Amino acid sequence: MQRRFTTQEALELILSKANPCDSDGEDIDLQPKSDSDSELSSDDETAPRLEKRARLESEPTVTAKDGTVWHEEHVGTCLSFTPIEPYAADGEPTATARRGIKSRLQSFLCFITVGMLRTIQEWTIQHAQQTEQVDWFMTLHELMAFIAVIILRGVTKVPSLRDSWSACLGNPLIIAIMSRNRFQDIMRHLRFDDMFTRSERAQTDKFAAISDVWGSFVTNCITSYNPGRHITIDEQLFPSKTRCCFLQYSSATKPDKFGIKFWVACDLKTKYICNVLPYLGKDPSRPSGERLSESVVMRLMEPFMDKGRTVTMDNFFTSLSLARRLLSRKTTILGRVNKIPRGIPQSTRQKDRKEFNTQVFSTTGATLTVYAPKRKKTVYILSSMHSVVETEHTVKRKPNTVTQYNTTKCGVDVMDQMVREYSVRTGTRRWPVAVFYNMIDMAALNAYLLYQACTGVQERRVDFLVELARELADSHLIEKKAFKEQLLQEQPPSPGPGKRAKCQVNHRCKNNCATVRCVDCYKYTCGKCRREIPWQCQVCFESQ
Repeated sequence: MQRRFTTQEALELILSKANPCDSDGEDIDLQPKSDSDSELSSDDETAPRLEKRARLESEPTVTAKDGTVWHEEHVGTCLSFTPIEPYAADGEPTATARRGIKSRLQSFLCFITVGMLRTIQEWTIQHAQQTEQVDWFMTLHELMAFIAVIILRGVTKVPSLRDSWSACLGNPLIIAIMSRNRFQDIMRHLRFDDMFTRSERAQTDKFAAISDVWGSFVTNCITSYNPGRHITIDEQLFPSKTRCCFLQYSSATKPDKFGIKFWVACDLKTKYICNVLPYLGKDPSRPSGERLSESVVMRLMEPFMDKGRTVTMDNFFTSLSLARRLLSRKTTILGRVNKIPRGIPQSTRQKDRKEFNTQVFSTTGATLTVYAPKRKKTVYILSSMHSVVETEHTVKRKPNTVTQYNTTKCGVDVMDQMVREYSVRTGTRRWPVAVFYNMIDMAALNAYLLYQACTGVQERRVDFLVELARELADSHLIEKKAFKEQLLQEQPPSPGPGKRAKCQVNHRCKNNCATVRCVDCYKYTCGKCRREIPWQCQVCFESQ
């Protein structure tokens, strides 16, 4: 009969110089005893396990240049970290915005508030009185009508400013709202800050000429809407050739060469602009050693962190250090990275990679997917939201990280296309006016999305913009009509002895002379434009 020894017993026999042949003729078996509680059946050994597995020392590891240790994983296996709980709700207006929005004008005034309009009115009047006329004045309703004309000019594109008031190409609503000379007069004096303290403030703030109004607009965008789970961050280049120190030159892939750059964070589903920052060059307040991309993302996402949201970005922003900083604030990242950064494993940079091949690497709090859509092209996706990287059952075998990145990366690009379709941008030599144009575009888009979400009314954006312009100009049109009626009533009943006035009706005439006023509208009316009343006796008139 064969006697079995455990490994510990056999080791003790060897160390004590015991002779195995003296053991009553029994063979020594050095197989370790297994505990009955730890024995598994063949079915249990083959069943897949969904829980996270422990890290094995024998797994291949790769160390990047910056010292980051990456563990190569098998596609479809559960990784060694658990993602945070995602944000469950969809994007929706805040309770304050939902209570206060019943019309298009109220939706627009959530972003361009009455206080902002009064600020613009104050400094515009100040500039006009200091440079042109002491008695120059502009009412708040006239400023709203001025913005209405700007919006309508974005809807109806014409070759030049003069054509917007022409009889053939002009918009009748623009002609009714404001004259061309008055529009150009307001545009010439349009200002957004105090002209006497601007030089002092510009020493510490490059955006001083419009920073107060811009800051209020950004705050209103943040407080009026709660974005959903997915937020996209990217850059927007607003086309402009104005002379300023932070004008940017774009690459050949962009539709415009020059412009003012903005960093934008928008909701993926609705394309609502959640937060926006202008790029003003080197920021002295940024800590030394912190990358510009990380600083931009942290500032844009600050109001929306600690909720389980996911931010999608391109290779300019994405880095492993940023992914860990966001993960510490319960925010995950999904972005494309270049193969150049020092944190990427060197083994992933091979050129002769098989087509549709996928490699998965994991490190603390993040996964790296390396996918080859073509033979000589490789895509690197960094994610802190995926605990399992799986491939599709198609010919291309595309990983789920790549598929989701392609779905969520286009938020800012689609928003920019929507803004450009009815943009109010026109040629200007002053960069604050160019920023104001972009602010009007963004406010009109957010107002459109907010109005639909609060009222449930579905309409085309062009119809919304036209009706918004009407509501903005209504008060000014009413004041304009009342002022004209007052002037007509104040004019004398007749031009005076030996004088004749021009016909103010011009219904059937061009420029006839008149001496009698209409009894209803008080306008001087010539013989062609007056209405003929048939002869009637007093008895018939009283019997009516």
